[in-house]
Amino acid sequence: MPRKKPFSVKQKKKQLQDKRERKRGFQDGLRSSSNSRSGSRERREEQTDTSDGESVTHHIRRLNQQPAQGLGPRVYDPNRYRLHFERDSREDVERRKRAAREQVLQPVSAELLELDIQEVYQPDSVLDFPRRPPWNYEMTKEQLMNQEERSFQDYLGKIHGAHTSEKLSYFEHNLETWRQLWRVLEMSDIILLITDIRHPVVNFPPAFYEYVTGELGLALVLVLNKVDLAPPALVVAWKHYFHQHYPQLHIVLFTSFPRDPRAPQDPSGVLKKSRRRGRGWTRALGPEQLLRACEAITAGKVDLSSWREKIARDVAGATWGNGSGEEEEEDDGPAVLVEQQTDSAMEPTSPNQERYKDGVVTIGCVGFPNVGKSSLINGLVGRKVVSVSRTPGHTRYFQTYFLTPTVKLCDCPGLIFPSLLPRQLQVLAGIYPIAQIQEPYTAVGYLASRIPLQVLLHLRHPEAKDPSAEHPWCAWDICEAWAEKRGYKTAKAARNDVYRAANSLLRLAVDGRLCLCFHPPGYSKQKGTWESHPETSELVISQGRVGPAGDEEEEEEEELSSSCEEEVEEDRDADEEGEGDEDTPTSVPGSSLAARNPYALLGEDEC
Repeated sequence: MPRKKPFSVKQKKKQLQDKRERKRGFQDGLRSSSNSRSGSRERREEQTDTSDGESVTHHIRRLNQQPAQGLGPRVYDPNRYRLHFERDSREDVERRKRAAREQVLQPVSAELLELDIQEVYQPDSVLDFPRRPPWNYEMTKEQLMNQEERSFQDYLGKIHGAHTSEKLSYFEHNLETWRQLWRVLEMSDIILLITDIRHPVVNFPPAFYEYVTGELGLALVLVLNKVDLAPPALVVAWKHYFHQHYPQLHIVLFTSFPRDPRAPQDPSGVLKKSRRRGRGWTRALGPEQLLRACEAITAGKVDLSSWREKIARDVAGATWGNGSGEEEEEDDGPAVLVEQQTDSAMEPTSPNQERYKDGVVTIGCVGFPNVGKSSLINGLVGRKVVSVSRTPGHTRYFQTYFLTPTVKLCDCPGLIFPSLLPRQLQVLAGIYPIAQIQEPYTAVGYLASRIPLQVLLHLRHPEAKDPSAEHPWCAWDICEAWAEKRGYKTAKAARNDVYRAANSLLRLAVDGRLCLCFHPPGYSKQKGTWESHPETSELVISQGRVGPAGDEEEEEEEELSSSCEEEVEEDRDADEEGEGDEDTPTSVPGSSLAARNPYALLGEDEC
């Protein structure tokens, strides 16, 4: 009897991997010879990727990997619209890590917090966005796709040829996501460009403004969202800045969760989370402003009286609510018709030449990730109809919602336009998924040099023997001190987990609990003028009128524990919340969680 050949664990593992991939329908030729864990991850990314940027594949990092669903070649690919960013080199990551350990942080002056849009985007340069190339009905689908792929490759080549990777910001390299934008622009009558009031020039590409107002001839409404996170004087200053430089804009101030700015705020209460009960979505600030802007644009061509009646019902319902949180918001008012867009909606179609077809105005919502597009739609509807998450790329394909019989909203996935912004600022703006950042320490240093993190978080220097003595801080010291205070420890050696601490600080910044606001040029010298501006007083009064005065508001401080199990669960819920809700926009009626606290459905999401 011949002797059996030895069969190692590694060979058994490879055999199981081959069997699993054959089961999923992958071809055997797609497997590489590598059998490492990282190699397996890279193979999965290549096999599930359906983007068209093949010439730059080796420079691209694909984020938000999702498991494949079902079998067969025509099954829906959940990774079709995942984020594609340029990959950071290993040398660059190590260099930034050394700088985080060695570079002493120095506070920057107020003038350096002023952002000029000319420096960020450089209008009339190659920092543009891809346009759909010309086509006709005689072209086949394959010809059109190939033409779009070639045009997109030329677009990427021009940008990377004109700017080095060190100067370029992260921007979207996935053609499938840009196709979503093209379809939204083709079917919309009015475009809403949603920006975050903390850094609106980051989210406002001038090339998009010129294209929409010039070539397409559409009205563009700039929505300054999350105005509750910035001082009213700064909000008014940004509004006048955009009016001055872009006169064709219609500007609307919006927030889904208004608060009275006259109420005393504790700047050191970073760990205190405000839990409000009652009819939160119906208290949004800005729906009436948006209605007035749309009425001015449509000029009576569309009957918007049903929208005005809905706003009146929402205001009356918010005033009637007793704030007990026991009533179900989903039971109030008519249902919202949701149209799930499939691949058939992305078939080649000509731009909609007929405005306000069938007496319906279509409003397209466009913006960067984490600016609050889905929250804005929830605020307009008056209840949660769109799942939201602070993880960039959560909205994977556009959907349409009938706000009223004559008003249709279109939610577009978040898109990152190319610019010359520091990548650390993009991380703080929530554009890059925090859980997948390779080196978060320089972003923490960028934040700490602009707001006093050590004071706000009551941090003690890790090398300080005398707490009263002054010590120079670097980004690594801040992360280590925060890990010591929060009890973040590594599993084996029980050292301070600085990576987890850095991610925690960045999440606080994205959530607005560590609020970094940038200013328009000249704001520091004219701050007194903006504080005494009449519109500032009006904004303060309007926020106080619709704020949570009638709601129950509870503040509870997060307890510091060495295990930190509660925060781990909370972060996971916030990052993964709604992953399976793409096809179920509305929450389940009768949910005990919604009955206790509607805001718990959002976790610690965007404002």
